[in-house]
Amino acid sequence: MKAKCRPMQGKWHEMNRKQRRETMRKIQSDDLDLEVVHPDAAGVDIGNESHYVAVPPTRDTQPVRRFGCTTAELKAMAEWLKQCGIRTVAMQSTGVYWIAVYDILEAADLEVYLVNARETKNLPGRKSDVQESQWLMKLHTYGLLRNSFRPPQEIRTMRTYWRQRNDLVRAAGRHIQRIQKALMQMNIQLTNVLSDVSGMTGQAIIQAILAGERDPRKLAAFRDFRVKASQEQIARSLEGRWQEDLLFVLKQEQDGYEFCQQQMAECDRRLAQYLHQREDRSQGATLPEEKRKERLRKKKKGNAPRFDLRAELFRMTGTDLSQIDGIDVMTAMTILSEAGWDMSKWETEGHFVSWLRLCPDNRISGDKIIGKGRLPTNNRITLALKMAASTLRLSNTYLGAQFRRLRTKLGAPIAIKAMAAKLARLVYRMLRYGMQFVDRGAEFYEAQHRKQQISFLKWKAAKLGFKIIEASAA
Repeated sequence: MKAKCRPMQGKWHEMNRKQRRETMRKIQSDDLDLEVVHPDAAGVDIGNESHYVAVPPTRDTQPVRRFGCTTAELKAMAEWLKQCGIRTVAMQSTGVYWIAVYDILEAADLEVYLVNARETKNLPGRKSDVQESQWLMKLHTYGLLRNSFRPPQEIRTMRTYWRQRNDLVRAAGRHIQRIQKALMQMNIQLTNVLSDVSGMTGQAIIQAILAGERDPRKLAAFRDFRVKASQEQIARSLEGRWQEDLLFVLKQEQDGYEFCQQQMAECDRRLAQYLHQREDRSQGATLPEEKRKERLRKKKKGNAPRFDLRAELFRMTGTDLSQIDGIDVMTAMTILSEAGWDMSKWETEGHFVSWLRLCPDNRISGDKIIGKGRLPTNNRITLALKMAASTLRLSNTYLGAQFRRLRTKLGAPIAIKAMAAKLARLVYRMLRYGMQFVDRGAEFYEAQHRKQQISFLKWKAAKLGFKIIEASAA
């Protein structure tokens, strides 16, 4: 097989760039008798101002048409595709421009394939929007494109509310950072005596400063009894240089922070109302009790939802993902709002882990691993699971002991990715099969690991012609 390729390889190196491009175009245009998977396929090149749609040449005298982005033109596009006998359409996920096209074509009972642009952008021969739409149509006809996962409308609505809330949390955090910067520029060392200026004491002091109070002792009197720093320490940290321009910035940022808090409260009300209207899948089961005492002792975070989110998620899914060590109710909400609770979309838990880009990226040749690559992703579930895995470092649980062993053996980055994959498998099993998570404790893991090590040592000794005899307990 290699001998047949050598003449072609020699000619290929003798060609210039233009000749190579023409040769590749001929190879792509030649009919290689591929199996037609989607005979009624079309391709759409998504753009900002217009979309180019390509259908097979036998379906219309003008097989490539240009449509605008207005709703009327998108409906005309769907009508033309149905007149051409098209049943399935392939398009690239370009920005957010594809969403309206996807929804309208889906409403017209057309099967829409949302394609990752990475799978087609490196193929030569596509130099215009017309050629790109035709190339998408050709690849989709032979079944060479994979459809991306898109949750149903019920999950997309919940995802919109939750993403908006997370954006508000990040915006509020940026306002807090600028508040701290303004205070530091005035030499108000409030951050050295308070762990969080967005808490009760910090907010009370800032409100008093904006109201005109400048006496450090009167400001320190707003100290909450739970603050570790004394009132005298707080008073010393509030002796600064009051500047009108920085006080103006402080007021602007404080107003922005309070506005974000109001928006978060409104988002929580809308989200609670929407979740309460969903179907009850708990089948009369009761919400499990919180088993880990450290979670009960943990103080409520300022950005936590203002309603019982854990109970609503259990009512919708019939399972409590927060029972898994490392996964709190915020992480569980992120998982359900991005992927939903129907895990049948992925055939196995391995497919789910692969979709999250948490599986190894091994390059194999000749049944040997010749290299290991990275799988970069911005999947929100992946990021949330990695954050959850990193919290297992101090957990006195089975998963915590496993994470610490992997961290010692492989390093923190690989251990976090491996434990995130472990958490993803547990989530899949609980949502797909209704399994319950039971923590066996760190002691059980250590005993199990010790047993495995003893078995390995006995096997290694027997292989070398020795025999290991265990010492007595005494």
